[in-house]
Amino acid sequence: MKTIVCFVAAVVTAACTPVLAQTYPARSIRIVVPFAPGGSTDILSRTVALKLTEAWKQQVIADNRPGANGIIGADLVAKSPPDGYNLVMASIGTHATNASLYAKMPYDTIRDFTPVSLVAIVELVLVVHPSLPVHSVKDLIALAKAKPGALNYASGGQGASQHLAAELFKHMTGVNMVHVPYKGSAPALPDLLSGHVPIMFADLPLVTAHIQSGKLRALAVAGKKRNAVLPNVPTVAEAAVPGYYAFAWYGLFAPAGTPGDIINKLNAEVVRILRLPDVQERLRGLGADPIGSTPEEFREFQRSEMERWARVIKAANIRVE
Repeated sequence: MKTIVCFVAAVVTAACTPVLAQTYPARSIRIVVPFAPGGSTDILSRTVALKLTEAWKQQVIADNRPGANGIIGADLVAKSPPDGYNLVMASIGTHATNASLYAKMPYDTIRDFTPVSLVAIVELVLVVHPSLPVHSVKDLIALAKAKPGALNYASGGQGASQHLAAELFKHMTGVNMVHVPYKGSAPALPDLLSGHVPIMFADLPLVTAHIQSGKLRALAVAGKKRNAVLPNVPTVAEAAVPGYYAFAWYGLFAPAGTPGDIINKLNAEVVRILRLPDVQERLRGLGADPIGSTPEEFREFQRSEMERWARVIKAANIRVE
């Protein structure tokens, strides 16, 4: 009897899935932002949320839940009902590197989430406060070697892309700089702008305006090629550290078990939004490269990032304090 009941339940569930997708969304959707307001995760989440609201006539809200390098917000979604109404704008930290940095995690990075789409890849740029007497990557390396342990650098948290980019830089150059983590990139900005913590591998969208105004000095971009927003700024690799590259990325995940039809509906709309001219112009102008991928492509990308950074973390002996 138990087997028959389970079989009937499975058939009913399968039959209902297309109906759920047809009526979805029937109420408001929440995109959890696992970092503080004002950073790249927040900007991307609110851009997507606004366009989804316009398209579906249902409110889509961005809900900031910062803490523990994004683990608090990501875990909230991992434990939410798999119905498409709770999503997370994930980062390289929440869905790639944390698994290698933390001895114990409250969620499984792969098993507990279903990918929707890679949203954007964001350039990291090595910036310094103008009070720091350096004008190039070589200058920074020389100063750091002359004053080991005396220079501080900021990041959006332990294991965040900014942290790992700096640790990779330290590993490849042999310099010793002290990490000052914040609860997201945006909270680090005031101390960066004041010169209290004068160095950061920052998300380009966060600091573009401050570079252009002269409040921060851009030494190099961290990607494999120069960025159109800062065409005269070299890459770290061409400036002084051959083979160096790092970047941030962000993408949408739903809880594991979310019906495939709902995932496909979300994916199609997010990809459409990322191809809109006004969205592309806004994101590219900030230094973000809008992507849009299939769920399968996003999962493959996620796995490759987990493997790459696991090797870097082990080689550089990066530890969460």
